[in-house]
Amino acid sequence: MSAYGFLERPTVRVEIERPDEALVARARAFGSATLHEAAGKIGALPAAIKPAVAGFTVCGPAVTVRSPASDNVWFHRAMVVAQPGDVLVVTVGGVYEHGYWGEIMSHAARARKLAGLVLDGCVRDAATLASVGFPMFARGLAIEGTNKDFAAEGWINHPLPIGKTTVEAGDLIVGDVDGVVAIPRAALAATLDAARAREEREVEVIRKLEAGVTTLELYQWTE
Repeated sequence: MSAYGFLERPTVRVEIERPDEALVARARAFGSATLHEAAGKIGALPAAIKPAVAGFTVCGPAVTVRSPASDNVWFHRAMVVAQPGDVLVVTVGGVYEHGYWGEIMSHAARARKLAGLVLDGCVRDAATLASVGFPMFARGLAIEGTNKDFAAEGWINHPLPIGKTTVEAGDLIVGDVDGVVAIPRAALAATLDAARAREEREVEVIRKLEAGVTTLELYQWTE
């Protein structure tokens, strides 16, 4: 029996498959929009989810969390399950008007060497988040606190619908100023190859534009 009783619940998966670390390192060279396009225009999370502090970026495997609304106990539990380099990806049942995460939890997650948080909800303690330096992406800021119902059911490392995307545990999460994208683990290598080819094409496109070619001519939209 684990010291943490919640680990025995059927809604909790501890062991997940993660992308190869070399692929994760390669992905850091690309922006979220490039990866979204290179993957076939899939994986975009809701546009409302943005860096909680300007300049935050994140890249790492997803540990998915479905938390009860207005409660953050499962956030704390997920930090025990997650491994260094993981990104917590959390939904809160569409109840956004709470600060589900703040300064103390950021310190805890940084001590666990997690890569970041992507929350379909709000956070708080904005004045101190930049100095802590733990990357967070959220819908915004909210001052209202959360409940602590230890009997409420939550899910860790199960498929997680967010907007039009379903994030699977182990998918690669990349976030920057443009937003957040989830790239399926099985498609990551091909997506990175496509992203590199896309950037090389864009260099040539920019060269032609600077030489005086119009975008209508370039894309043959002259009709």
